[in-house]
Amino acid sequence: MIATMTNLPSLYDPFSTEAKWQKFWEENQLYKADPNKGGESYCIVIPPPNVTGNLHTGHAFESALIDALVRYHRMKGYNTLWLPGTDHASIGVHTMLEKQLKAEGKTRHELGREKFLERTWQWKAESGGTIVNQLRRLGVSVDWSRERFTLDEGLSKAVLEAFVRLYEEGLIYRGEYLVNWCPATQSAVSDVEVENQTVNGHLWHFRYPLTDGSGYVEVATTRPETMLGDTAVAVNPNDERYKHLIGKTVTLPIMHREIPIIGDELVDPTFGTGCVKVTPAHDPNDFEMGKRHNLPFINILNKNGTLNENAGSFQGQDRFVARKNVVSRLEADGFLVKVEDYQHSVPYSDRGKVPIEPLLSTQWFVKIRPLADKALEFLDQKNSPNFVPQRWTKVYRDWLVKIKDWCISRQLWWGHQIPAWYAVSETGGEITDQTPFVVAKSDTEALEKAKSQFGEDVKIERDPDVLDTWFSSGLWPFSTLGWPEQTQDLATYYPTSTLVTGFDIIFFWVARMTMLAGHFTGQMPFETVYIHGLVLDENGKKQSKSAGTGIDPLVLIDKYGTDALRYTLVKEVAGAGQDIRLDYNRKTDESSSVEASRNFANKLWNAARFVMMNLDGLTPEQLGKPLATELSDRWILSRYHQVIQQTHAYIENYGLGEAAKGIYEFIWGDFCDWYIELVKSRLQKDQNAASRRVAQQTLAYVLEGILKLLHPFMPHITEEIWHTLTQQPANSKQSISLQEYPKSETHLIDPNLEEQFDLLIETIRTIRNLRQEADVKPSVKVTINLQSESEKERQIITNGQSYIKDLAKVETLTITGEQKQLTVVTPKKRVDWTQILALIGIVFLLRIGFAAAFAVEELPLIGTFFEVVGFGYSTWFLSKNFLSAQARQKFWEQLFKPPVDNNSAQELETEQEKAIASVVGTIQVLLPLEGVVDIKAFNAKIQKRLSKIEAEINSLTARLNKSNFVEQAPAQVVQGVRDSLAEAEKQAEILRDRLRRLT
Repeated sequence: MIATMTNLPSLYDPFSTEAKWQKFWEENQLYKADPNKGGESYCIVIPPPNVTGNLHTGHAFESALIDALVRYHRMKGYNTLWLPGTDHASIGVHTMLEKQLKAEGKTRHELGREKFLERTWQWKAESGGTIVNQLRRLGVSVDWSRERFTLDEGLSKAVLEAFVRLYEEGLIYRGEYLVNWCPATQSAVSDVEVENQTVNGHLWHFRYPLTDGSGYVEVATTRPETMLGDTAVAVNPNDERYKHLIGKTVTLPIMHREIPIIGDELVDPTFGTGCVKVTPAHDPNDFEMGKRHNLPFINILNKNGTLNENAGSFQGQDRFVARKNVVSRLEADGFLVKVEDYQHSVPYSDRGKVPIEPLLSTQWFVKIRPLADKALEFLDQKNSPNFVPQRWTKVYRDWLVKIKDWCISRQLWWGHQIPAWYAVSETGGEITDQTPFVVAKSDTEALEKAKSQFGEDVKIERDPDVLDTWFSSGLWPFSTLGWPEQTQDLATYYPTSTLVTGFDIIFFWVARMTMLAGHFTGQMPFETVYIHGLVLDENGKKQSKSAGTGIDPLVLIDKYGTDALRYTLVKEVAGAGQDIRLDYNRKTDESSSVEASRNFANKLWNAARFVMMNLDGLTPEQLGKPLATELSDRWILSRYHQVIQQTHAYIENYGLGEAAKGIYEFIWGDFCDWYIELVKSRLQKDQNAASRRVAQQTLAYVLEGILKLLHPFMPHITEEIWHTLTQQPANSKQSISLQEYPKSETHLIDPNLEEQFDLLIETIRTIRNLRQEADVKPSVKVTINLQSESEKERQIITNGQSYIKDLAKVETLTITGEQKQLTVVTPKKRVDWTQILALIGIVFLLRIGFAAAFAVEELPLIGTFFEVVGFGYSTWFLSKNFLSAQARQKFWEQLFKPPVDNNSAQELETEQEKAIASVVGTIQVLLPLEGVVDIKAFNAKIQKRLSKIEAEINSLTARLNKSNFVEQAPAQVVQGVRDSLAEAEKQAEILRDRLRRLT
């Protein structure tokens, strides 16, 4: 399937490459987990996307993060499993199919449950795989052989087991309770499926007359229609305005019902008038007050959002129509006081997209407190699970503390049908709130239980409702691995390692999983919860499909490739858990940030092509590991191992964005822009064979290493290049994803060398910038004067002078200390006759001295005296000039100190006068322009730029001199003008200095 080439095509085609490798990985089942493999396990279960869904940038972002973690741990040798699957999305599927039936003029009730479910499964078979196929396009390294669906046979068995156990333990019950009701889907929804939206509404004030005729109380409400179900008026017992009214009654307008005035501390005296109407059947707070004060519960709503018989003359009206009519009636009867504009929060059904109604209803509930307490115990005693970032721990804990019983029944047909059977023969053949029931795992078991309780003639009917989708999803981390059976997968991969998810479902899903896992397995389902941020749109706002601000990742994949999108999404993360902004042009469907990642892929591709063209057809293994001696080789190996160390540290701490950026900077900057350029001359076949071999070894070794480093982030292109670089056979099943992730060899890391090389690079970069500024043609070699008072810096640039001359196109390089003490460092050496004559003179004088000494030595006493003096002087001279290395260096420098060439010094000063300069560290870099460029034309160019900047300075100064601007403009705008002025003045001074040098 895969052709082996000694080099890559000239252009990288991400589309054919990515499709090829996705097929290769899946066909060869490279990521199929083996519980018998042994070793430490690393397991992630996918947050199951809804089966109705389409890939959005949130999916792409989350999948890119997970895949980076999974591929990294697989390459580190872990026994790795990434388990995929989808959620059956009860409400979403139901809503979609009911819309289809409505378009056909049908309802699900006309169709019947059996036919409706047949149609649903047919849709699942035909269209339910869309999201899975889109995930495949991301190149995720999941084990597709273990793909799960929350309604598959195994997971259905787990759900049934969990429900029955909880019921038998007294943790599931059926009761009447106030629930969030969605009139659009005609189903209960949980608290976490409610989205609060800020709306501009009204606050209506009404008078409720005291029954004794002594006056009235004024109440305020945002839902006037619910007054038809009022059973009390409440005031705060400490409110001096109303405490004397507690115990009296009012007559409810329209309904003419006498209701009491009660005192309850829940009432906020500052809201409205301080008197509140109490509707226990339609408000959570009123529900609690109703229970405390034993008030009647009057339900005025039907399940479709219309008013029922308890609403009197308003029966059958839609709730919002009734609202207007109730207000009109109260106004006509003289009970309306006033209407205020009022901005407030209204709860909407996340699925039905309509305002929910608190509705008194008989439902199934989980008694959540024991489960929540178990999860709290793990958190408080073992910090399990560990949240990244840590700040989400408090959010999670607070929710566990405040959680209420969980309503788990939904009035739908698509889902896990509740395993409860009602003895309808006991209540006239219908299911009522009083119908007795049994809970069982099958029809047969249910009938046997019912017969034992109600006799042989009992008739039973299964509860038509289904379980909340989050009930099955809450079992996901262990049910997907075989629970309740004790499978080998469960023993090997549970608890899972990491959960990667968004903060918006900590309540929906994360807490459900920890509570159910703690109860059923005695363990938390994962060690770490990595909470990622949102993918914001180009304006830094949350994407919204309804608002038309969503970004389709498939459009970007089709334009730039999967690797480019994946890499962009991960690289943009600045700190674990932070939101990212995705640049996007809606008119052209282009993204500059994704385009930059595609350019990075092209850069890597071209660099790899160049390297392989210069390896003489050999692989990294055939070339062997480099033993670096040259400065540039030692530098790149130090940087490479530094990046390996840094990458491990980042990924282990979920700094995936920082890891991706670090690899990017190393590949683009250190390897491509610098090292490859530094070794090009050594790769010529006429160069030193040993040096050429080391350069080839280093290039191959580092290239293979960076492919492995980058692979978790850009899997397709790295697989393609690696197969070609290592010359894998056409039938090879090897993959870079199964190779060992690079390990850092710390003995090769040399921070001092890296610091020195940084100075060389900055020096080269500065010379290049000066050349560009002076419009020096690329082919022209220049003279460069480098001046520094730092001996260390002079030594560094002296050691690297060959790199400076090669990469900056320098003909003559002069390195000096202070300007008056010139030391010219060039490869040519000048014969200094004054030094030679001085040496001859010293030898001649020594000969005369020795002759005189021998003559004096013959004289009595005088010879001995000279011996003592000579010995003492010799001892002093040697100790002064030769005992230390520093003394020896100074002696020889003074002895052979070159004379200052006044003519050369004058020439250098002249060159400096007609040069442009810049600074690196303490090094002054001068580029003499005489004979290199047309100085007159260059002077005119600078003068033109200076005139433009001076005009800008005058304009900015004039703005700041206007008092009304400084006083009235926003502070940040004024500061911006001041900053611009300071920068312009700085640029002007630089240009004036250059003009002075050139004139």
